[in-house]
Amino acid sequence: MSEILITTTETVAGYRVTQTHDEVFGLTTRSRNMFSTMGQSFKTIIGGEIKGYSKLQRVARDAAIQNLKNEAQALGANAVIMMRFDSSSANIGDSVVAYGTAVTIEKEI
Repeated sequence: MSEILITTTETVAGYRVTQTHDEVFGLTTRSRNMFSTMGQSFKTIIGGEIKGYSKLQRVARDAAIQNLKNEAQALGANAVIMMRFDSSSANIGDSVVAYGTAVTIEKEI
């Protein structure tokens, strides 16, 4: 698999967009196991960082980005510009979506 460049900007320095493919999304919903969730709930009483949930958010974010890259590559893109995240938490777990515009870029001469 060739690497897909992900950027939050509209342009990439030294490159130009040669083709716009479509909007792309990387979705995932993750949950912790019951015992971990109970342990983290007790942490909310004391205060401070809830490391289990921070880890869950990192894992979900990374999975969403990978899914975004896979969708962009399936369209023939080599980059995603204007990438953003959206997330929500519910009783079932944390949902994360990464989204942006799949494009083909090439180095400027």
